[in-house]
Amino acid sequence: MRKAGISASPKIIYGRAIPAFADMISKRPHNGICFMRYSAYHWGIYQIEDAEKGPTLKGFERDLEPTKIGLDQLEPQVKRLRIARPAIRRSWLENGPGSAPHLRGREEFVEVEWNQALDLVAKELARIRQKHGNSSIFGGSYGWSSAGRFHHAQSQVHRFLNSFGGYVRHVDTYSLGAGRVIMPHVVDSVENLHGEHTSWDVMATHTRLFVTFGGIPAKNSYVSSGGATEHILADGLRRMNEAKVRFINIGPVSDNIETGGPVEWIQIRPNTDAAMMLALTYVMITEELADEKFLIKYCVGYEKLRAYLLGSEDGIRKDPVWAEAITGVSAARIESLAREIVTTRTMLNIAYSLQRAENGEQPFFALVTLAAAAGQIGLPGGGFGIGYGAFNSIGSQQPGIKGPTLPQGDNAVRHFIPVARIADMLLKPGETFTYNGETHTYQDIKLIYWAGGNPYHHHQDLHRLRRAWEKPDTIVVHEQYWTPTAKLADIVFPATIPLEREDISFASRERYLVAMSKAVEPFEQARDDYSIFSALADRLGIHAHYTEGRDAAGWIRHLYDECSRRIQAEGIDLPDFAEFWSEDLVDLGRYRRSAVLLEPFRSDPEKNPLPTPSGKIELFSERLASFKLDDCPGHPVWLEPREWLGAEKAGSFPFHLISDQPSRKLHSQLDHASFSLDGKRNGRECVAVNKKDALSLGITDCDCIELFNERGRCLATALVSEAVMPGVVKLSTGAWFDPYDESDLDKHGNPNVLTQDVPASNLSQGCAAHSALVGIRRFDDTPAPSSAHELPPFAL
Repeated sequence: MRKAGISASPKIIYGRAIPAFADMISKRPHNGICFMRYSAYHWGIYQIEDAEKGPTLKGFERDLEPTKIGLDQLEPQVKRLRIARPAIRRSWLENGPGSAPHLRGREEFVEVEWNQALDLVAKELARIRQKHGNSSIFGGSYGWSSAGRFHHAQSQVHRFLNSFGGYVRHVDTYSLGAGRVIMPHVVDSVENLHGEHTSWDVMATHTRLFVTFGGIPAKNSYVSSGGATEHILADGLRRMNEAKVRFINIGPVSDNIETGGPVEWIQIRPNTDAAMMLALTYVMITEELADEKFLIKYCVGYEKLRAYLLGSEDGIRKDPVWAEAITGVSAARIESLAREIVTTRTMLNIAYSLQRAENGEQPFFALVTLAAAAGQIGLPGGGFGIGYGAFNSIGSQQPGIKGPTLPQGDNAVRHFIPVARIADMLLKPGETFTYNGETHTYQDIKLIYWAGGNPYHHHQDLHRLRRAWEKPDTIVVHEQYWTPTAKLADIVFPATIPLEREDISFASRERYLVAMSKAVEPFEQARDDYSIFSALADRLGIHAHYTEGRDAAGWIRHLYDECSRRIQAEGIDLPDFAEFWSEDLVDLGRYRRSAVLLEPFRSDPEKNPLPTPSGKIELFSERLASFKLDDCPGHPVWLEPREWLGAEKAGSFPFHLISDQPSRKLHSQLDHASFSLDGKRNGRECVAVNKKDALSLGITDCDCIELFNERGRCLATALVSEAVMPGVVKLSTGAWFDPYDESDLDKHGNPNVLTQDVPASNLSQGCAAHSALVGIRRFDDTPAPSSAHELPPFAL
């Protein structure tokens, strides 16, 4: 048997023979066939089985908790929305760049031949560069289109645009924009911390109390960037429960943690966690429970923090009574919890969701401060965690190694935006913004080139984004499906899905390196991103620079060999490429080891300093203070958001909207697949409404309800629940944006027509989606069906 889609003829590249993949296939029996073929997505490994009517997918047999996401992607329901051929919006095709941008998403597409589409895009790129410069090109991607390390859309589009002279890029993520910027000022980068988080086995042995702000949602742990292989969260929590670890979940939602045992739920108003953390720290300090030896030896800024907590700065003591008025958590419970934390080996965890809010830096800053006061940082089972449950590999025993990575080259354009500021960039060219203590300028973007991701899923205030989306002359998109972003483009190239190509999948702290097999031929005229960019590069005279003389097969082998050489220095040996490709998987399980976050720092802070200016944990950061930002001073604080349940605006919009990640898809991917559709009701996403709130509003289960504020309106199906606290509604993201008529009413249940497009702070400019107030009411009119999963109109 042979791997489909790879030439059987050896190729000579740079004077070295590269064996054909057909010669690499193992002849050993495996489940009755010559070899086991695999593919991988961010949410897991699939086994590819050859059924009579074509390949089928099943979950990875070695995974104890395989997810069902994506198993249905070869079904007709999913393929129905595949993009078949290059397509161009009629006005752009007939009248040229910049024509009728207000008709994006509202007019028909014309399908054209590949050569015509490639010629037009190459000509437009050349025009933009000559007339406006490379700083007028924005390279958009969110990186989740493929777990494969070569056919990774974000790497491909960035490499291509760098070869072309550069582009305006984005930094950070919607998931962790505020947290990623604040943490290096306080303790270390999030990337370094994630690579060393205390492992689940250590917590089962040593942790006696696990306190999590925002839960540990299993749905988020389905994924890793690069591919989850062995899902470990459920087993980790189960083993901790069996070891009699107590769990406390602090948040507005209760069903975001499952241990197999009891979990105490402390209800707290959204966006107020920092106030509670500060009050807990206050109790430790004033009752002389804080570990002052730790605070002095391992931290700087303790005295300034202490003065703030005691009210020396503003006359307000940050005590439990103060916190109760803000959070809704009783002062007595805050006091008792502070004592429990310091007298018990305690792990303090925080969910990413807490920093996706106005002043989102503060709960992360305050959590580290609270853990420092407890004095257990660096001890087995104690200290803090940033995002247990945020993705699969946090808490893994696997080493944090860097896998195969396509080099993106050097970007000659130095301009960038924080990722959540795309609408600001398009609407405010020439205006300035601050980021991490520096001032930058928004560029005047004439062309958006987008490959990988769906901004009409993860951005906020989508009606504002749509207005901003009309500003560029041209929008080019690579997509597999007719998503909202594809429908709102000028030129759409049909891209392959991972099952239609070979690749390598690997994520740091995951167990397996995966040879991804091609399961099916590309749909209709779909091509992979590398083929598309190679063809454009040829037309633009940059083919040699972009490809370096390699085809896809040559790159895959090159990336593997480079990775093998690099990690050998870390004591990790990989088989040669031929053996890897014939065996399909490399099991790195033998390199497992237990981990304790910041253990080396605690054992010897002089030999193992932190990468902060002081080398210690900074409870007060002189560097932060020097930025002179009112919304992010040098120590953790609680600052009142514009939208929260204590705001004056709550009188008009009395419900706080939680827009968490969905459980049946990754972001918005495969929203139209059967597994996703089975989680909807009446064709819409479900919104969880507290039972008491539903009763007072006359809402019953499965009613169509309208959520609204001054930014927009959307319909969703009511799910009456006691898992959300009163005054809170939860509508998960992922429903494809649906107002394709003149109405501002989203008929599908996309919460981002309601969320604020404002920065978390002037430090990070991060996403503030979780600071959003809405009204809700039963929708008594006959609701129009959603058109989100319909094909766009085509010219005959």
